[in-house]
Amino acid sequence: MLATTAEPRRPRSLISLRSPAKEPQHEENSTTVQSSAAVASVTLYRLAAIAGVGSALVLLVNAAKRSSLIATTDLTQLLAPVAEILALGLVVGLFLGFGRRAGLFGTIAFVINFVALASLVGVEVVINLVFSKLPLTTIIDLRAGPLGLALVLSSVLFLLGTLAFVISLVVARGVPRIPLALYFIGAVPIALRAFVPELALDLGLVTLAAAIAWLAGWLWMRAPTTSR
Repeated sequence: MLATTAEPRRPRSLISLRSPAKEPQHEENSTTVQSSAAVASVTLYRLAAIAGVGSALVLLVNAAKRSSLIATTDLTQLLAPVAEILALGLVVGLFLGFGRRAGLFGTIAFVINFVALASLVGVEVVINLVFSKLPLTTIIDLRAGPLGLALVLSSVLFLLGTLAFVISLVVARGVPRIPLALYFIGAVPIALRAFVPELALDLGLVTLAAAIAWLAGWLWMRAPTTSR
């Protein structure tokens, strides 16, 4: 009887001795995965910040070109749409880091703003690479047709998308409000470029560039803490 009752207890003692040996390895693997994810997040946020700085620089080039501070060349014309393309990277970084905290509204605002910026790339291509090579009468005729309507819709969508995205970041908290306010103020004359004087458009480009550079620098500095 003693032999039969003592025998089943041996596997339990073996199991109890083996299980603690596996726990440190599991914890080590979990820590490694978490640290790898944190490094990837920091890299993503800092790439978004770099894209934002690039967007700000291109906007300044656009403003200098429009105000005749620098010459209009094929290179400056080709650079114009790059500002919106790079701004998409910054917008994605801000949304992943903060905007999604605003819930469904934050997601909707991000999607609208992303689509608006993407459509604005097409607007910049048309204005800088197509209209610049056409006579004024042809441009007027094109604006009177469906192309004119598409340009207006893109501008309105950009204004609404920018406003919604800024509000979502304010609601989510964490992002400094001054550059967010400057971001929206700078976007207004750009969206209404057909109705505002040239000086207002130039000031809007400079204001938007300053806001984007501010947000990009702030995101770069906050990348380590944001990733956690």
